[in-house]
Amino acid sequence: MATTGASTPRERYRAQVRAEITERAWEQIATAGASALSLNAIAKQMGMSGPALYRYFASRDDLITELVREAYRSLAEALRTASADGADLAGLAHALRDWALADPQRYFLVYGTPIPGYHAPEDTTAISSEIMTTLVDACAALAPDSATTPFGTYLEDHRDWAAGHPAPPEALHRFLTFWTRLHGVLSLELAGHFTGMNLDPALLFAAELDDLLAPRP
Repeated sequence: MATTGASTPRERYRAQVRAEITERAWEQIATAGASALSLNAIAKQMGMSGPALYRYFASRDDLITELVREAYRSLAEALRTASADGADLAGLAHALRDWALADPQRYFLVYGTPIPGYHAPEDTTAISSEIMTTLVDACAALAPDSATTPFGTYLEDHRDWAAGHPAPPEALHRFLTFWTRLHGVLSLELAGHFTGMNLDPALLFAAELDDLLAPRP
C-alpha cells in the first residue's frame, strides 16, 4: 500500500505518459508550428489510439494549455534564479534572451502569434503575472526618472494590468518600454529576420538595453 503523499504506480505511469505526450508535442510544434498540433498524430507516433491519448489530454486545447504552463513556469524559474543570484534589470534581460534562444518554439508559443481559437485559462495568466512582477520590481529598483512623461501620467490611472503592483508610474513606464522593445528585438532575431543582414543580434540587444537603462532627462 502506498504511503500518504506518495504517488501510486498508476499515477507515476500517467505522469510519464503525459510527459512523453508533451515532449512529442514540442517536437511537432518545432516542425510545423503550434497551429498544426495534432493529438491523433502524436498518438500514432506513440503507438496509441486517438481515444487512448484523450484519456491523458481531453482536447488539443488542454494539451496546449499544459505546454503554455510549462513555458511560463520555465521562464519564471529562469528569472527567479537570476534574481536570487543578484541580477539587476540588465541581468534579467540577458536571462530572458538566453531562455528564448535555448528554445525558440517555447518562446513563440507564449509571445508569438496567438493560436486561432485558443484561449488560455486564468491560471496561466497568474504565472505570467509572476514574470511581470519580477521585472517590474527590477524597474522600480532603478533611480527614478527626473521628469514624469505624459504616458507616465496616464499610467497613474491606467495600471490595472500591473495586478496591484505598487511601483510608481515611472517604473511601470520603464517596464513597458523594456518589455516591448526587447521582445521586438528577440522576436525578429528568433524569426530569422536578421539573417543575411550581417548584423550581430546580441550586440543590438545589448545596445537597446543600454539605451533603456540610460537616465532620462
